Amino acid sequence: MLLYRIAVVVTTSTALVWITSAAAPTVAGGTPLLADAMACDLAQYKSSPGLAAAMDQNVLAVAWTGQNGSEMRARYAIDGGQPIVRDLAVRRTGGQWVTLGQNLTPEYRVVSGIRRMSTQQADPLKAAGVELTPDVIARNRWYAFWDAPLVMKPGREIIGPPRRESDIKRASSSFHTTSCSVKTDGAALEVTFPGLSMGIFSGDLRFTAYRGTNLLRMDALAKTNDEWIAYKYDAGLKGFSTGLTPRVAWRDTGGQPQHYEFGGVIQNTSAPVKAQNRLLVAEGKGASLGTFTPPHTFFFTREVDTNLGYVWYRKDSATTFGIGIRQADAEETPQYADNFALFNAPPGTVQHMGVYFYASPDSAEGTRQAVLRFTHGDEFKPLPGYKTFVNHFHLRFTERLRASGSFDTPMQDLAAMKALGLNIIGLSDFHGDMHPNDPGPLRFKDQKDYFETTRRASDTDFLVTPWEEPSAYFGGHYNIIFPKRNVYWSKVRQPGQPFTEIDPMYGKVYHTGDAADVQQMMDAEGAYWYHAHPRTKGTTGYPDLIFDKPYVKNDRYLGVAFKPGMGMDLSEAKICEWRCFDSTDTMNNLYTGSGLKPKYIIADIDTYRKGPEDDTYANFPVNYLKLARTPRADDDVSPVLAALRDGHFFVTTGEILITNYSIAGTGATRSIGADVEWTFPLSFVEVVWGDGKKVDRQMISATDLGAFGTKHFAIPFDATGKSWVRFAVWDTAGNGAFVQPAWLNAPRTTTDEGAQRKQ
Repeated sequence: MLLYRIAVVVTTSTALVWITSAAAPTVAGGTPLLADAMACDLAQYKSSPGLAAAMDQNVLAVAWTGQNGSEMRARYAIDGGQPIVRDLAVRRTGGQWVTLGQNLTPEYRVVSGIRRMSTQQADPLKAAGVELTPDVIARNRWYAFWDAPLVMKPGREIIGPPRRESDIKRASSSFHTTSCSVKTDGAALEVTFPGLSMGIFSGDLRFTAYRGTNLLRMDALAKTNDEWIAYKYDAGLKGFSTGLTPRVAWRDTGGQPQHYEFGGVIQNTSAPVKAQNRLLVAEGKGASLGTFTPPHTFFFTREVDTNLGYVWYRKDSATTFGIGIRQADAEETPQYADNFALFNAPPGTVQHMGVYFYASPDSAEGTRQAVLRFTHGDEFKPLPGYKTFVNHFHLRFTERLRASGSFDTPMQDLAAMKALGLNIIGLSDFHGDMHPNDPGPLRFKDQKDYFETTRRASDTDFLVTPWEEPSAYFGGHYNIIFPKRNVYWSKVRQPGQPFTEIDPMYGKVYHTGDAADVQQMMDAEGAYWYHAHPRTKGTTGYPDLIFDKPYVKNDRYLGVAFKPGMGMDLSEAKICEWRCFDSTDTMNNLYTGSGLKPKYIIADIDTYRKGPEDDTYANFPVNYLKLARTPRADDDVSPVLAALRDGHFFVTTGEILITNYSIAGTGATRSIGADVEWTFPLSFVEVVWGDGKKVDRQMISATDLGAFGTKHFAIPFDATGKSWVRFAVWDTAGNGAFVQPAWLNAPRTTTDEGAQRKQ
């Protein structure tokens, strides 16, 4: 009995065409399934080669071309008000369809608490004389770092009333829908179902298919009207059959293959899996389906990167199971229990709670390898003419090597960083370790050992530098970076003590007692500094509070760190927009016409101990410096600092690379040229500029650019009245890359193969 006729996609030599075929899916025992009446609005749908949708008797069928000659098909219906994936299938071109799942039910679980400002944020404001008015608290509350809304035990102090169990609300998704809508957006096709409810959240469910790739993204597009909500979510699909996909497979945190064949008992709760690369694969006969998190936006900043189990499976019956992604309720390491901030959900903002699936006509391992291409295997891809650099690791490196008995002991932290593809790393000892505030004798001995341990840890194409987060005198927390390895200095200058002196053991040493001393030392040694985690943590209120200070209006001050994840809001298309980009854009407007070089945004980590088993890639943005080679251990590292000071670098989460960039033209007629390569389908590019008073931008849709592409962007713009400009690229997973701001009334530079020359 044929209950409905359904559109199916086949390939001809010229295009995808629709035919009608296929019997209805059935429940156990062979009973055919009936679909609810479903009205589907296709007004915004545009048929295009390789991406098609059609309705037939209450079922919506979507088909699209994938990678390596594969094709995908998803059929959607509604059962009892619940959106259903009637079936999900994949095939090689010209081959037979392999069904991966039938009658799959989307499921979401949300846990929320109340966002509170921390005393860590309040302290620098109070020290600067800022009164903690309700407006000041409201302005900073969303950007708390030391906040754990789901942890009730006493811990770090917060501003406001203590936490209560009644703050915490848990809800699962339910639906009451009778319709859907289909929209074509470039190379993407969106299928949206209204009627989603999840406790204090409500909204829509959306599936997005992307032409040219085997990706299928599922989003809960939900908002709340409650105030000060912090939340986390789990997401997935249930209803998979062990007859079609009899096992799930993954790599453990040590990289060893593991699997589960659903031979155990029925599970009442999801089984969290600590899987390498945040990836779980359901394997069938001739095809597999991977599920994984968005690489970066799924993660709010923590002090450590231990894998908390970001994917799950659950045996729901003797023959069915579910899979998906998850976040833990709390940190596992007791030392950091008060640091688990979750996502922000300001009232009325539409949160995009996404999960990815990847269908492949291949084995579990083949599917795993295909998914890893999106993050270059969780590594920063080598790029000719560039070296990767990131700073701000609090590893207690020197203390630990002293305790090991040898300065030559290989450290697991560095093994993890090498595995990421990092070439240059800046450590930040003297952060709760050794003697950071000693006036000289103890600190200088510590520095001598610090210089030597980092020297010995360096290798060919791998430089370890002994830098510091001194956070003294300027205001806020900051990193100071020196071109030479052996600059001895203290943060104490006692009465009558000279600024510099010759120590019989250490040679020239500096004693600094105020901002002027630190500035004079940096001038003498060719050092630079930039603010860590702007506008939050110990830098709350900064750099804003010192915009007018001479040491900020100085070319030795580079700008601020790009440290996303503190105040992560999934309604935003870009990460770290207010803390990072707005603070720098504001400074460049203020300093227009001053003769200063632009202020920049530098990828920065601010983290603690690491190991190869940790999930480090998700929380590591990186700088690609325009350098011919990595300096050796005994080299002066001035080329690294010069690349930073002159803006000869771009920042990326890893998936997007800006291989060449230039600003051409004269007068009002200018154009940006950029060569870009990417993995996830793109979302948009933007040109941002300032005129000394306000910031404006041109956002250019790039949704027609599918996965794994390259393109030369040539974007003309009118430079009339504009003082500076910058360029950025963002993809559909929330990953990004950007170049540094450049003055339009000064000699311009380029990061192409002839870089570091004036145009």
